[in-house]
Amino acid sequence: MTQSIATITLKPGKERALLRRHPWVYATGVASASGRPKSGQTVRVQDSKKNFLAWAAFSPESALRARCWSFNETDVIDENWIDEKIRLAIAAREPLRSRTNAIRLIFGEADFLPGLIVDQYNNQIVTQFQSAGVEYWRAEIGKSIVRHTGISEVYDRSDAATRAREGLPERKEVLEGNEPPEEVEIVEDGIKYGVDVRKGHKTGFYVDQRDNRLLARKLAEAFRRKHGRGLRALNCFCYTGGFSLALKAGGADEVVSIDSSADALTMAKENAKRNGFDDGSMKWIEANVFEALRKFRDEGEKFDLVILDPPKFASSHHHVEKAARAYKDINLNGLRILGDDGHLLTFSCSGAIDVDLFQKIIAGAVIDSKVDAWMIQRLGAGMDHPLLMTHPEGEYLKGLHLLSRGPA
Repeated sequence: MTQSIATITLKPGKERALLRRHPWVYATGVASASGRPKSGQTVRVQDSKKNFLAWAAFSPESALRARCWSFNETDVIDENWIDEKIRLAIAAREPLRSRTNAIRLIFGEADFLPGLIVDQYNNQIVTQFQSAGVEYWRAEIGKSIVRHTGISEVYDRSDAATRAREGLPERKEVLEGNEPPEEVEIVEDGIKYGVDVRKGHKTGFYVDQRDNRLLARKLAEAFRRKHGRGLRALNCFCYTGGFSLALKAGGADEVVSIDSSADALTMAKENAKRNGFDDGSMKWIEANVFEALRKFRDEGEKFDLVILDPPKFASSHHHVEKAARAYKDINLNGLRILGDDGHLLTFSCSGAIDVDLFQKIIAGAVIDSKVDAWMIQRLGAGMDHPLLMTHPEGEYLKGLHLLSRGPA
């Protein structure tokens, strides 16, 4: 694919972020665009004095007017350049294959392919093209993925809200190969899960929580060794039972799981069955988590471990205040139902809620709950979701591991 070189020139002072190799150019920082660049076309980004800053993908309808491919002026952004970035990204995930066949192969800006998400579920690949730049190279990207994975089945789940902000229509269709099966079975740390890649959340499964599921499992194992019994756990917003199954595999005596989706709970029960965990110790509740937590609190229920992994509460900075109240609500009641020396694993996947703000919200919940708690560690996504240090916005998943030390 050939393309003429167009240029966008930044306003004076707006080059500072790019000089620090931050990969986004906001529309408010653009002084002019020459050469009539099309959506997704590569443009030369220059400062007000016409000094080269970056090669970027142009997006005429987005507040993110351009996303940078490279800060190296000698680079040529073409099919071969993109193919090499895909090869390097896939190779970097190789160490995970001893644990799982469910891996995020490409993570957007962190892999220098801004807006591109690629997940592997066993022998099925799922893509999300979230920006105009990768959409422009869509066909070439599909072929490159097949070449470097050896997997011929690629399904495109480009149905995220970011598409509309880029002026792109939703897509849910085969990119390479055939229609995916109704369910794909994956294995993670010896546990089997069914994944619906066509209708499931995100691309079908929360691969970003892999290490945190393993942590939950290890906490269950340690509890059994210490107390001679399995713990009682509560998994809120359980989706298809990822944390629930990990806890059961770790020796939990009872796992109570709550989600508002009947379809998700049906698949969760099937996942329990495929692992031989359908022995009555796993309880599945279709309910509003906010209401369920209050009910548990009022009834004096206690759990040795509580997991709070809600969906995104803040889709943008405009929703931060409302989201903060929601996070505080669930964590306040989650803390109140923890037993002494109980563990709370609490998460936010809202990109608009940064790590510091999330910790402040949880601290407020601790204060109001009148429960003393230690923060044992901060939690995040696995190594297949790396954080590009010049792009802190990539750290969307953040979590805290708290240990209850009893009433204050």
